Amino acid sequence: MAGKDYYEILGVQKNASDDELKKAYRKLAKKYHPDANPDNKKEAEAKFKEVNEAYETLSNPEKRRMYDQFGTADPQGFGGAGGPFGGRNGYYSYSSSGGFDGFGDFGDLGDIFSSFFGGSFGGRSSAKNTNGPRQGADLRYNLDITFEESFLGTEKQISITRNEVCNTCHGEGAKPGTKKQTCSMCHGTGQIKQTQTTIFGQMQTVRPCTTCNGTGEIIPEPCLECRGKGTVRKQVKVTVRIPAGIDENQTIVLRGEGEPGEKGGGKGDLYITVHVKRHSIFTRKGQDVLCEVPITFTQATLGADLEIPMVDGSKETYRIPDGTQPGTKFTIRGKGFKNINNSSQGNFVFTVLVQVPKRLTKEQRDLMVELAKTMNEQPPIKKKGIFGI
Repeated sequence: MAGKDYYEILGVQKNASDDELKKAYRKLAKKYHPDANPDNKKEAEAKFKEVNEAYETLSNPEKRRMYDQFGTADPQGFGGAGGPFGGRNGYYSYSSSGGFDGFGDFGDLGDIFSSFFGGSFGGRSSAKNTNGPRQGADLRYNLDITFEESFLGTEKQISITRNEVCNTCHGEGAKPGTKKQTCSMCHGTGQIKQTQTTIFGQMQTVRPCTTCNGTGEIIPEPCLECRGKGTVRKQVKVTVRIPAGIDENQTIVLRGEGEPGEKGGGKGDLYITVHVKRHSIFTRKGQDVLCEVPITFTQATLGADLEIPMVDGSKETYRIPDGTQPGTKFTIRGKGFKNINNSSQGNFVFTVLVQVPKRLTKEQRDLMVELAKTMNEQPPIKKKGIFGI
């Protein structure tokens, strides 16, 4: 089975620089993110994972070198797996986990035999070594912010519960003054291998060592604080910087703020999904701020200077012309939301709502009647007319 062309997936040349790879990845990740494709979510997710897989390989110098030479980034020829990704700009991200296994050598045939017999063909094991470094798990958090905070940006301090390295044993899991020991059953591999002769040839099965639970080590005297785990559950506070212009359901990624890794593996990441509360006056459409502004009958007729409230608390003076009709929209440029990807900024668009007076004095009514006469309009005959009198 032919391997995937990661360069073609990202739309770059084989001599593309790191910056070109990163730029192509960001563009495609934004395009195919499932949240941006609600009507085609399944296909978008598959594309999104494919883009992640390609970038995860080509952005790693060693994996890229192996891929260019062998067509795969896995030294065993069985392909690689993608991992969790988020935006690289530190502000927001589009995240996905998982990946795809490629095929090389006779890895696919080995997987077929493994699925039936729990082992591999020709004495070859397809089981992955679980005793090496493992990346820490990612964490997720939902954060509510106000409309003003999404417009201006802010900093928030949140509390999360996660595993922290034990201060007593410094993550070793062993009681201070003692050490871990290599498991005598699996000799530190964490796996027990057995070879059987079948009609297909030599079959090798691999299972986790039950003595050390696959860790390759045993702890004669566990740490009393963490009970041998090397980590303790704690509530910690994390500061999150919210960029101006962030929108509903966008995700901020804090690298290394997830669960600690194992066997020297790196920490996971913290994914914070933002939810913006509704505002009583303002709404958002793309980068534009929308609102409705009530004006009087005379202001609409004669024109007026209006003081328009802005999202940041300031006010803008705007002149509406005489004869302004109800529902007319006016735009104040550059007073909308900032774009978190570039320096552009949306507009402030307000719609005027003309308020017709419900109560008039006799003098006011007489003036209106005279005005109607000059405009060749038929004045109200009944005592209670359009103005409710």
